[in-house]
Amino acid sequence: MLNLPRFLALSLSVLAAQAAEPVVDWEKAKAETLLHFQSIVRMNTSNPPGNETTVVNYLKDVLDREGISYQIFAREPSRANLVARLKGNGTKKPILILGHTDTVGVQPEKWPVDPFGAVRKDGFVWGRGTTDNKDGVTAGLMVLLQLKRLNVPLDRDVIYVAEASEESSTGPVNVGIDYLVQEHWADIEAEYALAEGGFVHSENGRVRFVEIAATEKVPRRAKLIATGSSGHGSRPRRDNAIVHLSTAVSKVAKWEPPMRLNDVTRTFFERLATISPREEAARYNGLVDPQKTAAIQNYFAEHDLGKYSILRTSISPTMLSGGFRQNVIPSQAEAMLDIRALPDEDMTKFYAEMNRVIGDPAVKIVPSAPGRPSAPPSRLDTEMFRALEAAQRRLYPGAITIPGMVTGATDLAQLRARGVQAYGIGPQFDEAEFAEHGWHSDVERLSEQSLHGLVQFMWYAVVGIAASK
Repeated sequence: MLNLPRFLALSLSVLAAQAAEPVVDWEKAKAETLLHFQSIVRMNTSNPPGNETTVVNYLKDVLDREGISYQIFAREPSRANLVARLKGNGTKKPILILGHTDTVGVQPEKWPVDPFGAVRKDGFVWGRGTTDNKDGVTAGLMVLLQLKRLNVPLDRDVIYVAEASEESSTGPVNVGIDYLVQEHWADIEAEYALAEGGFVHSENGRVRFVEIAATEKVPRRAKLIATGSSGHGSRPRRDNAIVHLSTAVSKVAKWEPPMRLNDVTRTFFERLATISPREEAARYNGLVDPQKTAAIQNYFAEHDLGKYSILRTSISPTMLSGGFRQNVIPSQAEAMLDIRALPDEDMTKFYAEMNRVIGDPAVKIVPSAPGRPSAPPSRLDTEMFRALEAAQRRLYPGAITIPGMVTGATDLAQLRARGVQAYGIGPQFDEAEFAEHGWHSDVERLSEQSLHGLVQFMWYAVVGIAASK
């Protein structure tokens, strides 16, 4: 029998919650989103040299018109960072939205359009930075503007950072995230952070899952330096440095460090199996089966490099140098190794094992100075991760949320190292579209639909965790 008073109370409660939720006119917001996005993409902030202050000046004008307070921090005048803040009531710690304003460079002759023209064509905006990361800069800006215009009451401060120099964030003189963390931490300190690194994965236009980056591999580079005796090329030498180096490179390239899953990658494969066809699901579930894992890993190595890379600390030889004349045996030859370490890799032990694998006293391993720091993965049981899952269910109800590990690197690493629970999000991509037109490609582009989707996804995640209930 219906309990009428209780039914009415529950109904009123639901209606009150819906009425209290801030409502954005998303159709109206599209034109403004595109305006800001195209304006920022048209600014050539290729790093080097960067010139990120051009974007900061644009953002300043927008924020000034809206009455949103901000600070400018610049170690170099042409490479400024902008930090804007909407104040909450202080009952919870801040959330940080991070986007980087620099891009990698371009080879204009390889582009079908002006790489800094922000050309709208076939439903896409074409240009350098459209996917990395001026989409994130624009989405964060739009979230901030809507929060201010709708006067959304906040339990926590919302901090928006447009940072410089992510594409070369480490070095002796850092002007971006390291500079902000080391010298302006009080201005950006937060409990949670959102930035690049994740994806909304689609197949034939249907979203399958939303990948939230909860950790990332750590760039660790090293040189192999082989030494021997120099001499005339007509008299072969057994201590030829190039021969010793090539043998060592071959051994390292064939070496597979042990597979090690962490909480993030284990959950990634487990959840992906639940939405995959039978054959794919069997691979994901069989990865930890001692009888099947070798064949599955080999399959990934040949057919799915992204999944293969997250299984272990990886090594890719990328550069070789040695010799200066064709008839002279050089006394030294070098190879550069691009190592992407698991977050908890003990690099001292790793290099010791590599040295054992090489087994040649004529070859030395010389590690480069560490770049981004290593840090534990962000947790999957936080209020922020639950808000991201709720945003996924709202926008993509037929999909699921899956945590992931970035094989590249982002500036969330520096925040995780300071204890921030940081998560990477991103726009919607079809796998084939991203492979051809994604980060750093010569034909980088982003669909307008994906851009608007990113703005909405970030909005619902931020409101879900920051707006007063």
